[in-house]
Amino acid sequence: MAAAGRRIVIENCSIATVDAQDTEYATGYVVIAGNRVESLGAGKAPGGLENVVRRIDATGHLVTPGLVNTHHHFYQWITRGLATDHNLFDWLVALYPTWARIDEQMVRAAAQGSLAMMARGGVTTAMDHHYVYPQGSGDLSGAIIGAARDMGVRFTLARGSMDRSEKDGGLPPDFAVETLEGALAGTEETVERHHDASFDAMTQVAVAPCSPFSISTELLRQGGELARRLGVRMHTHGSETVEEEKFCHELFGMGPTDYFESTGWLGEDVWMAHCVHMNDSDIAAFARTKTGVAHCPSSNARLAAGIARVPDMLAAGVPVGLGVDGTASNESGELHTELRNALLINRLGAHREAALNARQALRLGTYGGAQVLGRAAEIGSLEPGKLADLVLWKLDTLAHASIADPVTALVFGAAAPVTASFVGGRQIVADGRLLTADEDAIARSTRDEARRLARITAQA
Repeated sequence: MAAAGRRIVIENCSIATVDAQDTEYATGYVVIAGNRVESLGAGKAPGGLENVVRRIDATGHLVTPGLVNTHHHFYQWITRGLATDHNLFDWLVALYPTWARIDEQMVRAAAQGSLAMMARGGVTTAMDHHYVYPQGSGDLSGAIIGAARDMGVRFTLARGSMDRSEKDGGLPPDFAVETLEGALAGTEETVERHHDASFDAMTQVAVAPCSPFSISTELLRQGGELARRLGVRMHTHGSETVEEEKFCHELFGMGPTDYFESTGWLGEDVWMAHCVHMNDSDIAAFARTKTGVAHCPSSNARLAAGIARVPDMLAAGVPVGLGVDGTASNESGELHTELRNALLINRLGAHREAALNARQALRLGTYGGAQVLGRAAEIGSLEPGKLADLVLWKLDTLAHASIADPVTALVFGAAAPVTASFVGGRQIVADGRLLTADEDAIARSTRDEARRLARITAQA
């Protein structure tokens, strides 16, 4: 965190604030004081500012809020490139035996890889839905949180869980799940140890049973009760595939949304990943309860899950953010490419060219994500008093220079280089490279841990 009162002045840049009015400045400035945005506007920064420790000439750049990732599975970084021609259920069956053999060292390396790839691409707030806790695997939650802390990224750990294994009609191997009691106790301990409810919190924790086909109804119900007793948010997978829809009707006699509502899992403190197969009634229920959605377009395409009805959700008032999803179903591991993919994939749906525009896509990746994580008062837009989480995108190179509108260039164009990324006023990326970690060392460790996991799985 920058020292209180010390200022950084960014000038001569285009600015997309993503505030309620979508205010933009063709040429403007941003003043950071400590860990907050102090002021911003058109033209030059005000004169007479005291304690200015740095001035950045951002000519040729667009400044936006930092990107907010709302759904991920970090551990999958060391199982990328596997089961590449599978639908969701077949993919899970193929990979669960490998995932069930992860340990603390592997998880820390995978978290570092996932976080590094996102941070160098403009993500300032990340989340990880981690739900695989094999017996004897070590302190996996602590390893993930430690990796995020070291990287300098704002972070939400969605402490996941599974208690429905193959013997109960679920998909995970029997040795890969927790008991109901163990899952609830482990989740409560993680919240008590790590959750910070303060305005400028760097680490928060959500309660996150995995999915209807890997958890019992009791884990879902009691997990929700636990979250509300502890005052934290709730997260799970929902309505991802037609197979899940069929599973819920066969097992519970109702579709996923009705099932979630029957167990207390709709509400403004809840967000769900994917939500691809939602009918009008489902969308209305999400809108009525302000339940959020993490839209993961690349993963949905990779697993042939379908096209989520994002334009209809937005029109109904459903909070929607963007998610990378795990890198075993989105090998790039980047969120800034999801801006473009969200726009393009949604234009293949019923609304065609009117589905999303560039500014709506940017809002999904910034303010929409902040809404979904329950942090819209602190991050997601550039406004005085909000946390100084922001990115400088370089748009004057061959890839973008001939695109007149900077937001169009960012969303429609090639992945834009990140010249600087700030989290709470602290710079964590410079000229596309991390300042807080050794990328080459992370690449080596993730390669080594991926190979070790493959060997252990082959020998099992």
